[in-house]
Amino acid sequence: MIVVAGEALIDLVPQQRGDALTPLRPVRGGGPYNTAVALARLGGATAFCSRLSTDAFGASLLERLAEEGVATGLVQRGPEPTTLAVASVGADGSASYSFYTGGTADRLFTLPPALPEQTRAVSFGTCSLVLEPGASAYEELMRREAGRGVLVALDPNIRGDLIPDADAYRSRFRSWLPYVSLLKLSEEDADWLGLGLPELAAAGPAAVVLTRGGDGLAVRTRDGAEYAVPGEKVEVVDTIGAGDTVNAALLHALAARDLLTPGALAELTGDGWAEILTFAARAAAVTCSRAGAEPPYGREVAEFGSR
Repeated sequence: MIVVAGEALIDLVPQQRGDALTPLRPVRGGGPYNTAVALARLGGATAFCSRLSTDAFGASLLERLAEEGVATGLVQRGPEPTTLAVASVGADGSASYSFYTGGTADRLFTLPPALPEQTRAVSFGTCSLVLEPGASAYEELMRREAGRGVLVALDPNIRGDLIPDADAYRSRFRSWLPYVSLLKLSEEDADWLGLGLPELAAAGPAAVVLTRGGDGLAVRTRDGAEYAVPGEKVEVVDTIGAGDTVNAALLHALAARDLLTPGALAELTGDGWAEILTFAARAAAVTCSRAGAEPPYGREVAEFGSR
């Protein structure tokens, strides 16, 4: 089982580009939530670890997890409202967000008891590692599970507007890296953090995967090897959920090869990484081809690759 830990929220997506007052369509989302849904759609055993509101949005978020086959036994509940993210979609389909997080349910996440015995990896990221007091609970979970030998995956998915002290966050981010086996981040994340692939790989992770938008994906391993694959051509509707799909696809592909252990990543050769990165690029391309965070099913990725 792969456990995904982090926030779930409602994205408010404009129905028409370029009009600030266009009607907004509510879409269930949040980086970790999207990752959990994508993992389940790809066919893996997945659980979601978070805190959801008991309001109508929270009920809808929980309902979808059940529909997608994501285990929800680790989901905490509370009466506070659901976090909202208002999306702005550019002419090229890229998305930016404004967040409404004051007093919301997911911020009050507390450290859960032991994860299911069959847990092989835990994935973290996005707002959940920024917004206190929940951020400290997620951080404690990360350290605890890494100490038990569970593979830790991290996607910082930087949202600068939510980070009041950038230098403090950068320092905290570096403190996580010794516990992380698989780090995935975008070029924009790396630029904001002020760290390149060699520095990131040297700080602890067995592998660092960098997403480059339409230019594809690259990986740097702890021993200094680098591999890259080009992007997959697709007509982009929007990029919402694309990075989360990459997270899920990487973890799914590693699980399929029985490589979900901290030491196993070192066994991957260039051909193995090429296959895994190509699978992730194809999965993200399918997500980009449709509106909102709608990750693909395994059969859709296979069909995309056979075009």
